[in-house]
Amino acid sequence: MAAPAMRVATGWAGVLALLALHSMSAWAQPPTTRPGCDPSRWVVAIDPGHYAARPGATSARGLPEAAFNRALATVLLSELRRAGFAQAQLRPETLATESLAGRVAWAQQIQASLYLAIHHDSVQPRYLSRWTVDGQPHDYSDRFSGYSLFVSRKNGQPEASERVARLLGAEFRQRCLRPTAHHAEAIPGEGREWVDATLGIYRFDDLIVLKTSTMPAVLIEAGVIVNRQDELRLQSPAHQALLASAVVVAVRGFCEGAVAVAVPSAAACGDWLSSPTR
Repeated sequence: MAAPAMRVATGWAGVLALLALHSMSAWAQPPTTRPGCDPSRWVVAIDPGHYAARPGATSARGLPEAAFNRALATVLLSELRRAGFAQAQLRPETLATESLAGRVAWAQQIQASLYLAIHHDSVQPRYLSRWTVDGQPHDYSDRFSGYSLFVSRKNGQPEASERVARLLGAEFRQRCLRPTAHHAEAIPGEGREWVDATLGIYRFDDLIVLKTSTMPAVLIEAGVIVNRQDELRLQSPAHQALLASAVVVAVRGFCEGAVAVAVPSAAACGDWLSSPTR
């Protein structure tokens, strides 16, 4: 099936456009770099999850997670380099079929200062419903929406990993993005421990790419692609730019030794992007 045309609802599309415009101004202007942080010498390893033969989750309109991951990772690479992180690197496609440990080995080989795994989320089968798109049946769930961040206590630098995650969560929330709480639900396949529910950070100690990394590492679930609105939003160049701007500022903050800032109030963001979802 050909990739369905993106149909972005007018209400939140306008908001995304305004947020993206702001991100290219205030958010895209990080503070003056303090001594000890030289972005040009900092290697950020960007690892888009999955590949063609093992594409991960399937979106509400039948698109593979791997395509979402690679698209966002590519935007992020460009924005990091534009912000001065000239040695930021995207995992080569030729390494796609390597083991998860092989991905970590790649990050260690390039002497990464930070490892970011880029993913897009789904839900447990009990929450899926069926609908038809372009004559084809697909699974979807509009019950959950939003991003998630994962860290591991078994990582080589667990405190640093958590600090990166807190900076990421704070930057996402500053842009009025909301975390999803469904990974904390006490059901098979979930039940993850919260590190910080407000910032959307979970603990996943045995996730291979996190626990075997010697450098600080965070796995980012950018959104829930089985949610029909999230799916369209996550395909939007404006939303991808918004996510990338948040990551760039968080990475710069980590390099500089910054700590996470307060999140905006629900009133400042509006109901549609305010609180963690169920």
